[in-house]
Amino acid sequence: MEIIGGQKIWTFAGDQPAAVNMTCGAIRNGAAHRVYSFMDLAKKVAELQFRNRDFVLMFRGQGGDYRNKAKASSIKSTLMRASSSTRVPREAQIRARFDHLARAERILVEEYRSRKLLGRERLERQQILRWAILQHYEICPTPLLDVTQSLRIAASFASLANPAEAFLFVLGIPHISGAITASAEAGLQVVRLASVCPPSAVRPHIQEGYLLGEYPDFSSAEQKLHYSHFEMDFARRLIAKFSFAPATFWEKSGNFPQVPEKALYPRDAHDPMCELADTLKQAVGDE
Repeated sequence: MEIIGGQKIWTFAGDQPAAVNMTCGAIRNGAAHRVYSFMDLAKKVAELQFRNRDFVLMFRGQGGDYRNKAKASSIKSTLMRASSSTRVPREAQIRARFDHLARAERILVEEYRSRKLLGRERLERQQILRWAILQHYEICPTPLLDVTQSLRIAASFASLANPAEAFLFVLGIPHISGAITASAEAGLQVVRLASVCPPSAVRPHIQEGYLLGEYPDFSSAEQKLHYSHFEMDFARRLIAKFSFAPATFWEKSGNFPQVPEKALYPRDAHDPMCELADTLKQAVGDE
């Protein structure tokens, strides 16, 4: 994956009151910019989109600003995240995760066939579509990263992850066209979940969910191991990072309340794909 441009980009950094020019590396190494309400956040993101007009902005909410060995913000796919005891996953662990992913893909295709779900032909042909469903419904680790085009959804996820201190990351990606957008120049592909999951799947629409992946695909551990870990970090697309205290942030947000957990994760009759996900989790088992 390529770093987001060699040029400086506009961002809000640390305690700077106005937007400033910085490189992606400086943004990753710096402190998050504090915001105090949803409108405060929305206005600043609007300025970022206006100033960084070559990119589409995507958002990711997290409970922390996780740093790598170089003390830079790091945003990795679930498959490439380390265990609590190591900074990067070991080669054997990566191989085991790819084996687990391949098993989950086979079972997903079988379930799609048996249930005669819409889009099963595309699912059988395109691996990244299988990964997208497995990732979004948290069935097993994949090389993809969940993001959203909804600022409010991202801020709500961040608040669920950590009710004391939440972080929202703004990523710059190439312009989107169709269900899957691949950019050889950026080394990135974008999957629009609403165009991948069957119409019965409500969650991707509510979350305005997208998935980011490297381009071209890494379909096996052997391919993945040809790249350094720092190259497989989505923070290389970072434009800005914000922090906020959820309790006071939403209290001051007035007409823009936090999206509750039950709305973010609809179940039962509202999203039959959740039942499929539960079946897959049981069949696939743990890593």
